[in-house]
Amino acid sequence: MSDKKTERRDFLFTASYAVGAVGAAAVVWPLIDQMNPDASVKALASTEVDISSVKRGNTITVLWRGKPVFIRRRTEEEIKEARSVKMEDLIHPEKDEDRAKNPEWLVMLGVCTHLGCVPLNDKGDYDGWFCPCHGSHYDTSGRIRKGPAPLNMEVPKYEFVNANTIKIG
Repeated sequence: MSDKKTERRDFLFTASYAVGAVGAAAVVWPLIDQMNPDASVKALASTEVDISSVKRGNTITVLWRGKPVFIRRRTEEEIKEARSVKMEDLIHPEKDEDRAKNPEWLVMLGVCTHLGCVPLNDKGDYDGWFCPCHGSHYDTSGRIRKGPAPLNMEVPKYEFVNANTIKIG
């Protein structure tokens, strides 16, 4: 008879623990779930940009997550120039092919990697971008070539939705 009491007692302990665990999870879940971002924040996580009106050699600037994003439709000359640069000439070596999924389009954050200023387009010693704050020069691929900036301008995650639309984020 003592075996029966032991089995019953074990079952009651196990059932009590299971009910307690489910109750604790029911209390904790809303606390964890409220830390997820709301719909307005999720909407800012990505943006689609119509690029159909951008002509070769022009750059548009769009905002994504509160930061400027440069989208440049490069000319054949700019692409050739960016691809002909020797890696040993770069402060932060990165191939143009790795920075631009489609050679015609360059998508990058428009933020200088030195102190976060917004560089000027079609300026500087390398016909790319120039940051007037402290004199950083970027080439036609957004790579740092001269000045105090330590890194190339960042390329965000992006994809071509179709021939006229880029999704950033």
